[in-house]
Amino acid sequence: MAPPGNEWYRRSMVESCYLGGCLCGGVRYQVSGAVSNPCFCHCASCRKAAGAPMVPWGTFARTSFRLTRGALAEYRSSPGVTRGFCAVCGTSLTYHNQARAAEIDVALATLDDPTALEPQVHLWVGDKLPWVSINDGRPQFTAGL
Repeated sequence: MAPPGNEWYRRSMVESCYLGGCLCGGVRYQVSGAVSNPCFCHCASCRKAAGAPMVPWGTFARTSFRLTRGALAEYRSSPGVTRGFCAVCGTSLTYHNQARAAEIDVALATLDDPTALEPQVHLWVGDKLPWVSINDGRPQFTAGL
């Protein structure tokens, strides 16, 4: 049994727990609990922030995310939106929208085991690059959900 007052330990023993971090290892995180909306985002803002044709995200309760090493550098990419990244290597790690203040999106490719959570849908395909073909059978949405 967990010692009294060790809430994080008790919670991580009954919920899924995921570890991840940036390319250089300077920023490490732990996130637990249920993931919602695991998706590939094709919006122009995510593409630019990650330097990739799409970004796989998963949404968690913001209170279930904690840094275990380093600190997130932050960039306000649009009104009410803050993106967290490593200031040393530039890895895009988080997305936080004030309209969903209780949630945080975590870049699924930054998990230590990126196969643990699989995106289920494609969002913002109206913004996708013309040379990207989506043939994986996942539902596609012109914008967000």
